[in-house]
Amino acid sequence: MEKRKYKVGIVTLSDKGSRGEREDLSGPKIQELLPDDRYEVVSYRILPDDQPAIEKELCRLADEEHCALVLTTGGTGFSVRDVTPEATLSVADRVAPGIAEAIRAYSLTITPRAMLSRAASAIRKQTLIVNLPGSPKAVEESLTYILSSLGHGLDILLGEDGECARK
Repeated sequence: MEKRKYKVGIVTLSDKGSRGEREDLSGPKIQELLPDDRYEVVSYRILPDDQPAIEKELCRLADEEHCALVLTTGGTGFSVRDVTPEATLSVADRVAPGIAEAIRAYSLTITPRAMLSRAASAIRKQTLIVNLPGSPKAVEESLTYILSSLGHGLDILLGEDGECARK
């Protein structure tokens, strides 16, 4: 049986990127890392660090585009403009903290600065939203680490699979 292909939305959060003052390398890195046989990127946008705009885009991707997965990059640090986790949790129906916790735990094996990440992961309807760091290197490390489990989580979320127990 062929596995389904999941619709994905990618959102880069960057004031400078949204103004064209900095090239976005993290959003394209996400797209590059997603296996084409399982994931189809249907939306890619760069937005400023503005909570209402982020919330609106997350809702659009979940409610209108029906993305199974939304991956954000940026806006998860300590800066006053870093509001991605707040926007994510604001639109969530349920939290999925283990994903963000796993990314932080793995990242701590690489750099102690990983403890400064405020990234969140949550579910809105049948959409999993995962906040990734803002740098291409950290995006690659984080997404590579969680990718093998994401498909199974999405299968369960969308009713394709009902078991998490390993045989």
